[in-house]
Amino acid sequence: MDWDEAQTRKPALPKFDTMSIEGLEQRIADLEAEIATIRDVIKSKQAARGAADSFFKK
Repeated sequence: MDWDEAQTRKPALPKFDTMSIEGLEQRIADLEAEIATIRDVIKSKQAARGAADSFFKK
């Protein structure tokens, strides 16, 4: 396996059928936290893009 192949390969999903309810709830909480973090990064990037756009339009 080379570096490019390692970068494009997606990790295997856990076996949800074998996970406990608590494990599934924790997975959901972890994913929701990750989504919130990503949304914050998107907002930050949009603000930076907006500032750059307004700077270069003048």
